[in-house]
Amino acid sequence: MKSPTVEALPPALLEQIAARAGARSFARNAVIVMEGDDTDALYVLLAGRARVFVSGEDGREMEVNRLGPGEYFGEVTLDGGPRSASVMALEDCRCAVVHRAELSRLFVEIPGFAEHMVRKLAHRVRVLTGNVRDLALMDVYGRVARLLLELAEDRDGRSIIAERITQKDIAHRVGASREMISRIFSDLSAGGYLRREGAQLVIERRLPPHW
Repeated sequence: MKSPTVEALPPALLEQIAARAGARSFARNAVIVMEGDDTDALYVLLAGRARVFVSGEDGREMEVNRLGPGEYFGEVTLDGGPRSASVMALEDCRCAVVHRAELSRLFVEIPGFAEHMVRKLAHRVRVLTGNVRDLALMDVYGRVARLLLELAEDRDGRSIIAERITQKDIAHRVGASREMISRIFSDLSAGGYLRREGAQLVIERRLPPHW
């Protein structure tokens, strides 16, 4: 799981950026940026959640990341190239929008922002390298098990996945078919490893090393 302390701006920095940048609102399911677009703005999430994904020519999607308040996207376009991924609002979102021409001024006025971006980009490289390794070396079950453990939180001695996540979401995030995820979940449930409790998932015991 990405570390919020690395990828989310601390409240003081977020307030400074919000005070200096224009803001835009996006409704749930709105596409904020589209992969391949030639735009140069950096977006800082002030409220709401969004998903980052890439698409193939056949329309299949793979989710790359999920973002919450204080996180930002679009810094890759600072090299002058097109958008490398699409971003869609998972719920109503409000974003501070900083265009490339304004970014240098913002770095001077808020030096902590530039330092944060360097740390965040380094962390993203580390995470994406791990994802490429998993896609190359892990089978689908291994990727699913890794994702479930990353999402899980310890609550009163129980391992809980509070984030509402569907099997379709998981398929997008691990690069597999919805049918394959369904079979894996069915077997994990039948084996007593995984249980749905209302809107959340409970990992009842240590997931098996292989499926």
